[in-house]
Amino acid sequence: MTDRVKSTSATEAKGSVKEAIGKLTGDARVEAEGKAQKRQVQPSKAAPRSK
Repeated sequence: MTDRVKSTSATEAKGSVKEAIGKLTGDARVEAEGKAQKRQVQPSKAAPRSK
């Protein structure tokens, strides 16, 4: 379980860095890649939680 959490947070961090670099440099493609990478990691909010 910790391996998945680490890789998920690492992927999200990489996406955040890409997004920030894209904003700083004005590169819309890199910024969009970062946003997409962050979105890929986040769980769907529409899916109900099981109890």
